[in-house]
Amino acid sequence: MATGGFAESGADLELVGIRKEFPGFTAIESLDLTIPAGSFFALLGPSGCGKTTTLRLVAGLEEVTSGRILIGGKDVTATKPYQRPVDTVFQSYALFPHMSILENVAFGLRRRKIADATGKAHEALRLVELDHLAGRKPAQLSGGQQQRVALARAIVNRPALLLLDEPLGALDLKLRRQMQLELKSVQSEVGLTFLHVTHDQEEAMTMADTVAVMNRGRIEQLGAPAVLYELPRTVFVANFLGQSNLFTGNVVGSTSTSITVDVGGTPIVVPTARSHRHSGTVTVGVRPEKLQLAFDAPTATSALNILGPGRVVDVSFSGVSTQYLIAVPGIGTIVLFAQNMVVGPVATEGAEVWVSWQVEHGFGLEDTAEEESRFPADTDTAALATQSEALLAELGEG
Repeated sequence: MATGGFAESGADLELVGIRKEFPGFTAIESLDLTIPAGSFFALLGPSGCGKTTTLRLVAGLEEVTSGRILIGGKDVTATKPYQRPVDTVFQSYALFPHMSILENVAFGLRRRKIADATGKAHEALRLVELDHLAGRKPAQLSGGQQQRVALARAIVNRPALLLLDEPLGALDLKLRRQMQLELKSVQSEVGLTFLHVTHDQEEAMTMADTVAVMNRGRIEQLGAPAVLYELPRTVFVANFLGQSNLFTGNVVGSTSTSITVDVGGTPIVVPTARSHRHSGTVTVGVRPEKLQLAFDAPTATSALNILGPGRVVDVSFSGVSTQYLIAVPGIGTIVLFAQNMVVGPVATEGAEVWVSWQVEHGFGLEDTAEEESRFPADTDTAALATQSEALLAELGEG
């Protein structure tokens, strides 16, 4: 699919000391972030973490309380949305129902009196493989096709930075996965800078070159998807990006290559290079798919962590794998994923089993599961009262 030099290269985005306050609360406390030109960057986090606010600040739909926004090295903090080299694709496609697909894509170009708007619109539609449907109305297209039209409408403006605000949330699972691959392909072909905001972990890891996990107005960890998954830095990242078995205990031994943590009387060994703490109280973890299930105690070796015996308390079939919940005395409940290599579960509820994993698959976090969160919970009555008082005060001043 030739673009014929359709899109200009993307520009880098730099956020410097961004702070955003709303009446009664701070959405973003202090955010520093650099997104290289031409990259596919995902901002991942739960609802209310500040990711959509960040996107709206970049688009110019919200004003920063303090800090600077630079696109391609140019400070755009004080500029209007239409003055920024930015375009946004929203979850709602926002297509004009009375216009054809071609007219929808060409609309912005014609308003700005860009030469050959129709030709450029056709080129954008060819890029998303929909030019053969150019004469149809939006209602005659599927949800996935409408989303591709919305993407074409954004790309045709040649933005240096394309913002994607949970654009696949309205699609069913099969369409969503198909669109993930198509978006990634389009981004790679046109070379624009994509900033994708999502709460879907699989979507972020499938599409992005770099993922930033956001929590309560700050970046918890940033890096390649595989690095974040295999080596989470905090309890939040370990639990939000997939599932993790986490154990907290005191470091009772160490060598040049590993530390040993006492968890309920059982030693768990983690490589030093894969742990952010090496002394005191440490939370260590392992992903459920790294675990092995056995009906007899495995042979102890220096390369293996072993827990058990435990009892299977739940078995859940999910197609590709079976999830086992295993209660181990003194340790707690462990989650184990076993790939479905045979028909039916390997172990049934009530079975006595052992769990093991390679030492090299474990990780150690920089915080502990017992630590209190940096901010009070949103549902905390004292926090709500404080927010209400601040809001009333600001309204009174206005």
